[in-house]
Amino acid sequence: MNKDQVTGKIDQAVGKVQQNVGESVGNEKLANKGVVNQVKGAAKETWGDAKDAAKEIHESHKQAASEKASQNREKISQTVDDTKEKAKGKIEEFKERHSA
Repeated sequence: MNKDQVTGKIDQAVGKVQQNVGESVGNEKLANKGVVNQVKGAAKETWGDAKDAAKEIHESHKQAASEKASQNREKISQTVDDTKEKAKGKIEEFKERHSA
């Protein structure tokens, strides 16, 4: 949970209290302020949710790229080993054909 999500939840809770107190004492201005704070809090919390989602996606892509790079290194390494073995075989064949 990030800072925006926490402050958003707090703002919503404070706003709900303000709204209830305002309605209980007949203070429409306080009740309206409470509703506004709830909306602000919900917006902050949603922004925090979006930031978390973006961070998760970024980390997921970063991990996938790392795995792909590792797979590519492994393939290249295997290709080098295969090529080296093939060359050794050709050298041995050449030596056998040209030996006395």
